[in-house]
Amino acid sequence: MRLNQVAHLQTEVAHAYMRMHNLKPSEFVDLDQRFGILRFIEEGYEPFHLTGTQGVIDEVNDYVRIQRERRS
Repeated sequence: MRLNQVAHLQTEVAHAYMRMHNLKPSEFVDLDQRFGILRFIEEGYEPFHLTGTQGVIDEVNDYVRIQRERRS
């Protein structure tokens, strides 16, 4: 059951993130491959599922920003 819940949260956040940043699915896939966004959501599922979609998106935004800074 938890796997389905994680997948549901990943899907919900991915769609909302794409809308927020005006990304095509292929662009989100590229970001995920570079930064591991879906893995980040899976690893943080326990606190994230209580936070709500916007809260998780805020966390993902911070995570991507930090990963970009580390790589530059």
